[in-house]
Amino acid sequence: MPIQRTQREIRQRAPAWLVALLALSFAMATFSARDQATQERKIRVWAQAAAMPVQSLFSGASGGVGGLFQYLGNMRRAAGENETLRQRLAETEARLRETEAARAENERLRGLLDLREGKEFGAVAARVVARDPSQWFDSAIINRGSSSGIEVNMPVVTSEGVVGRVAAVSPVSAQVMLLTDERAAAGAAVGQLGGGGTANSLGSVRGFGANGLLDMRYVSGLDQLPPVGTPVLTTGQDGIYPAGLKLGEVVEAKAGTATTSHEIRVRPSARLNSLSEVAVLLYRPPPRAVPTPTPSPSTQQRNESKGK
Repeated sequence: MPIQRTQREIRQRAPAWLVALLALSFAMATFSARDQATQERKIRVWAQAAAMPVQSLFSGASGGVGGLFQYLGNMRRAAGENETLRQRLAETEARLRETEAARAENERLRGLLDLREGKEFGAVAARVVARDPSQWFDSAIINRGSSSGIEVNMPVVTSEGVVGRVAAVSPVSAQVMLLTDERAAAGAAVGQLGGGGTANSLGSVRGFGANGLLDMRYVSGLDQLPPVGTPVLTTGQDGIYPAGLKLGEVVEAKAGTATTSHEIRVRPSARLNSLSEVAVLLYRPPPRAVPTPTPSPSTQQRNESKGK
């Protein structure tokens, strides 16, 4: 009975053993088989072919992670380079602004120095260090004083025109009363002095107290009304300003009559609201000749009789 059971089991397991032996034989044949061209074992080629999808997957994932880190590194470097370029650009713009400011200052100073040419008096360049534009005073403080030869009532100008006059002086600074101050005044003439065209009309200008304009007074209503844009110059008769300096130009003019003066408004030539550098003219007006009184005939006769 046990022998019969064993034979039955052998017959039942025989196909499985046969398949196993065939598989083993196939595996050994496959393992030992080589490619005729490359002499590589075919089992290795097949294993590499089977593993290729998995390798590609892992290779792509590792390449993606490496690319991501490389991209982040490039972004970090680009951000650093952009910050450096931004700083260099800011420094370049600052140097450019400084250069432009220095060039503008040099041009203004050159214009101030040109005031000396053809003049019998000198000029002192000064910088405006303070302003006092208030309801009652319109003045500026400059950084030059009596130690530089500056005196009270000396004219203060820019290359564009008259600014005002020195009102007070200390050894190292001076106070300048601007033309727009209502207490300031200057002898003025409408039109070019001695030139043709518009007839010269004499008067005086002083601060108008509104809109930064000057009021030109005492221009006879019988004179020709000056058109807008006509220059207004100093006459030199006020004992402060030399003749021929530009005060401004006419912006408004209303005709007067035989008994009333013209109403004329003048805009100053100098930009009084943005003063930075000015020149003080070392001008001293020539002394006025004192007229010698002419003796009357009776006095002359008495003098002659005394002489006899």
